[in-house]
Amino acid sequence: MKKTSNLFSVPYLLWVVLFVLAPLALIIYRSFFDISGNFTFANYHTFFSSGTYLRMSFNSILYAGIITLVTLLMAYPAALVLTRLKHKQLWLMLVILPTWVNLLLKAYAFMGIFGQQGGINVFLSFIGVGPQQILFTDFSFIFVASYIELPFMMIPIFNALDGIEHNLVDASRDLGATEWQTFSQVTFPLSMNGVRSGVQAVFIPSLSLFMLTRLIGGNRVITLGTAIEQHFLTTQNWGMGSTIGVILIMAMLATMWLTKERRGQ
Repeated sequence: MKKTSNLFSVPYLLWVVLFVLAPLALIIYRSFFDISGNFTFANYHTFFSSGTYLRMSFNSILYAGIITLVTLLMAYPAALVLTRLKHKQLWLMLVILPTWVNLLLKAYAFMGIFGQQGGINVFLSFIGVGPQQILFTDFSFIFVASYIELPFMMIPIFNALDGIEHNLVDASRDLGATEWQTFSQVTFPLSMNGVRSGVQAVFIPSLSLFMLTRLIGGNRVITLGTAIEQHFLTTQNWGMGSTIGVILIMAMLATMWLTKERRGQ
């Protein structure tokens, strides 16, 4: 039985080595070489001494934080309502359905909706407001990114809320707690694992967004993901691009550590 179990673990170990550890080692290795192929620590010195890269890092964290907050404020109440519906699994599937659509297709769809001749500006013209510049703004970028990331926040929160014993909520009410006290003292603390998972699932990918920054943000939103794309595809400075990638990986690990469950909670 033990030999069979070890045999079944081989594909998993191969996958981890070939598609996780090897690319990670390659990125770290390449980060120590300049554009001419010479070994150097200058890439890291440039990153931490350059106001441009530090500003990109701040923008990445800021936009990722805003997107995470927006999705959390939208997903938690929606997930709470879904757990109380009769056909909750059906409604949850409707939330998941947009994730089956290709990200590029959704981005182009919103470009049409937010464009000068798009549906929103047509409506604004109809009510007398007139067309507005919606596309290529911070608002459009945050809106579209939040829409795309919303299911990844809602699903873990829904699972956490759906797993709470109703007896605990009923006991709280029987003891005289108000709806707010029941929520703040019972429901929300018991759903924190779902909130943590949702924050990780949204914040970490949002740190490295680059396609939406181009198509929806119109390059007005510059993040580390955008810088990586430019270094690998435009300037061909793979060393600097790898350095930024290493910094992003460290930021993602820090996010996972900060949001992990602590003992005693």
